[in-house]
Amino acid sequence: MSAAHIFEGAKRLFLAQSRPLINKVLALPTAIRGFPSFRVSLSLMVGFGLFGLLSLWSSPEPEPDLSMTPLVAELAPSLSLPVSMNERVNRWMERYLSDQRPAFERYLAREGLYSEMIKEGLRARGMPEELFYLAAIESGFSPGATSRVSASGMWQFMGPTAQQFGLQIDEYVDERRDPVRATEAALDYLQALHAQFGSWYLAAAAYNAGPGRVARAVRAHSGDQAGEEELYWEIIDLLPRETRAYVPKMLALIVLGQAAEDYGFEIEKADPVEFDRVWVPGGTSLRWVANSVESPVSELWDLNPHLIRGVTPPNALFPVRIPPGTSPLLVASGGSRWRTVSVDD
Repeated sequence: MSAAHIFEGAKRLFLAQSRPLINKVLALPTAIRGFPSFRVSLSLMVGFGLFGLLSLWSSPEPEPDLSMTPLVAELAPSLSLPVSMNERVNRWMERYLSDQRPAFERYLAREGLYSEMIKEGLRARGMPEELFYLAAIESGFSPGATSRVSASGMWQFMGPTAQQFGLQIDEYVDERRDPVRATEAALDYLQALHAQFGSWYLAAAAYNAGPGRVARAVRAHSGDQAGEEELYWEIIDLLPRETRAYVPKMLALIVLGQAAEDYGFEIEKADPVEFDRVWVPGGTSLRWVANSVESPVSELWDLNPHLIRGVTPPNALFPVRIPPGTSPLLVASGGSRWRTVSVDD
């Protein structure tokens, strides 16, 4: 990053974090009746004080463009997804630097758990790696997330869509909560949406709102002509409120994620989730597996969030994920009829 971009990040961070405090201070005189001049004086004091502080913090160069367009231009060669910058994206950047900062810090920390797995799947399909941020928007990279409308898992699948893309949902297993299987299904779905709309922005919007709603918006605007990223911005007001923020959130996360250190984020990312896989008889409980591999049962739950009853389905072998290097312990406990697999094949 250039010095100008670092300055720009620091100044934006200062403005975003100062605005709530300034607003509170300026609102305080409303409770003081009979002293209108005090409100004016205090407003001037705060205004001049802030102006003076920013003046001391100024650069001898021309004031940087807060639209972040120069920074995006510098990042562009390293991005596989085109990034458009506008007022909507800037607004979400400011929110991730202020009231949404704790959420963004959680995203950065939890990103390490699954990001490489997701990116590997995206690369294998020839899809933009930056789409992995959709899992942050959907669930904060949490396999156990459940929405108020019963969407579930890291990719927040509804039941019918999950089953359409091959995920198992029954009384023992909910693969929407399986980060590996759900990621495979989510990328298949996004790939199908891109094939339908010819645009990753529209594919992301359709992932959130459903392809029917996006298709109707496209037809209303342009007579069924899709294929350009800019079309998303042209039809944005025809989309549901949540979807109008969906792509701006994604783009804000892409830019901030690439330049997190320049914005003062020093987050230690979680280590990637790793495991061995062992096929066990039907009806095997995670508690029994935990005892066999000498690990906390909570760790087995974390590795197998899709086993919603804590036990494998009856009457058939079923794969269970266990801490790396512990498969010999489990096989020794279960007997020679168990098959051990070291990778999730």
